[in-house]
Amino acid sequence: MLIYILFVIGFVLLIKGADLLVGGASSLAKRTGVSALMIGLTIVAFGTSMPELVVNLLASVQGNTDIAIGNIVGSNIANILLILGISAMIYPLAVQKGTVWKEIPFALLAVVVLMLMANDIVLDGATSSALTKIDGLVFLGFFVIFLYYVFGIAKNGGENEEGEAVEVFSLGRSFAMILAGLVGLVIGGKWIVDGAVAFASSMGVSEALIGLTVVAVGTSLPELATSAVAAYKRNVDIAIGNVVGSNIFNIFWILGISSIIKPLPFAPALNFDLVAVVLVTTLLFLALFVGKRHVLERWQGGAFVAMYVAYTIFLIMRG
Repeated sequence: MLIYILFVIGFVLLIKGADLLVGGASSLAKRTGVSALMIGLTIVAFGTSMPELVVNLLASVQGNTDIAIGNIVGSNIANILLILGISAMIYPLAVQKGTVWKEIPFALLAVVVLMLMANDIVLDGATSSALTKIDGLVFLGFFVIFLYYVFGIAKNGGENEEGEAVEVFSLGRSFAMILAGLVGLVIGGKWIVDGAVAFASSMGVSEALIGLTVVAVGTSLPELATSAVAAYKRNVDIAIGNVVGSNIFNIFWILGISSIIKPLPFAPALNFDLVAVVLVTTLLFLALFVGKRHVLERWQGGAFVAMYVAYTIFLIMRG
């Protein structure tokens, strides 16, 4: 019973830890004169992806690789269908041309590269499939290219003060918030992984299912909070940019680091879910040309949420 209580507390620690990390790091960046745009594109993006990173590293080290990969795949599906869906229902999301033609296709490229890297059995005739250290280095190479693109946007676009102003704290408090956030992420992440494994064992379901559903949604809660609040405050660039950026971070940064630390065996059954990520990313792109051009409307957001519910029901039935 204790492990299940800690599982729930773990989510609280994870979300609060991410909030403290982002708040402290944003304050520190602001005090050092970094632009608001760069704070959003780097520190906040990294911060909201920290729960996935911590859970993945712990799952990888403990050998729970189905949770590690399932968490990323499930998070990317939840980010588009659930989080963008809810955000669009709150306020229609007008998407910038650069995001439509560059960032969303880059997110699609990320999952296609993951499919190629993970399917050694199909492509090379190997006896098993895994994300190896070499694959991890390739992922990080793509991630560096993405960061170069992001810094290029910041350099060419200048200041972007859209959204909430960053609250500035003293240096001591900023560092304390960062440290507390990291501690919360590590402890919360461990309790979530331990609880997820216990859930899977007691209910007789696969770790992949737990990773694709419970853990994936739980680690996506910072993105949900960020995008939903941004949509409510009509900061639509933040709402959609947070999700698309997180999907790229999840594959190229988090799986890259995870597979370098320890190779991640890949279960071929997860190919169905990888195809699902390709389809929903493509659907997001196409949806921006239906109805109002480059706008994700409320009815489309509702359709996205309905699809996520249907997908989750399918996963549960599949077991």
